[in-house]
Amino acid sequence: MFGGETAECVCQGLLDIFEYIGGVPPLLIFDNATGVGRRIGDAIHESELFSRFRAHYHFRVRFCNPYSGWEKGNVERKVGYNRANLFVPVPHFTDIQRYNQNLLSRHEKKAAELHYKKQILIGELFEEDRKALLILPLKPFNVCRYEWMKADGYGKICMDGKHFYSTCPQNAHQKVLVGIQAHTVDILTEGGQILTTHRRSFGEGRTDISDYSTTLAVLMKNSGAWENSGLRRETPDALRIHMDSQPREKLKDCLRIMNELTNQYGFQAATSAMEMAVARGSINICDASVLAARITGYGICTPPETGSSLAVYDDIFFKEGGNAS
Repeated sequence: MFGGETAECVCQGLLDIFEYIGGVPPLLIFDNATGVGRRIGDAIHESELFSRFRAHYHFRVRFCNPYSGWEKGNVERKVGYNRANLFVPVPHFTDIQRYNQNLLSRHEKKAAELHYKKQILIGELFEEDRKALLILPLKPFNVCRYEWMKADGYGKICMDGKHFYSTCPQNAHQKVLVGIQAHTVDILTEGGQILTTHRRSFGEGRTDISDYSTTLAVLMKNSGAWENSGLRRETPDALRIHMDSQPREKLKDCLRIMNELTNQYGFQAATSAMEMAVARGSINICDASVLAARITGYGICTPPETGSSLAVYDDIFFKEGGNAS
């Protein structure tokens, strides 16, 4: 399952299947795969990413003719079967990559059933088919499309005309190297190092995804933007009220502490630690750091470990002491 039919989604889906079955089918047949290529007249123009992907795995492709349903009737029945058995009712999940792996693993149950016509285990039939698979390359293909995109005045790049992703404030009106994948969008330096990774958005609605570290960098330079920032809305109530009441210099100190803790422990741990510090009277970096470390490590509410019982030593020492007397 993927958010769209882009070249990245198609190639990543095929890669997941290749690795799961342990080989590459020598021939793939496509119907209406926008991410694979487009038909112009009688010619098929493959997308650049798919063309490189196909060359890496050495498989051949064939495209169905338009308005020729008889060419793929069996496939359509299989699609209907999987839709009815895997996606009804509509599934809910938080991690799409893990969900996709679980979908693949569900075929193990199907492999233990008898083929409806041949009355042979489906798993055994597949093992025969596996002999015809091409060998996987030593290194998997990196399903990523790289583009230079110009950031707006807020240092954000826009994809598909409606999905915005933050980079760094200093990138405003500059070209930024972006790595576009099926599930994520990487913001890179000119040298190719990852600055931050966003979860990729799909759909018709407008989205605006910000990285906490880059947002905090902007706010520390312009604390007056705190009141209208998206980060403020995601801050716990008690901490937000406290920061709203602070004069500008104190607010900058709070933002600096939040930035340091976020970089080390993550945004959720940072804000939780600062909220606890507020409940204790004031926020300072030392106390908040200890709280954040406890939250991400041992846990604030985790009871202390009882440790080993020393009663056996008491018995030995007291007993020996009694004999000595």
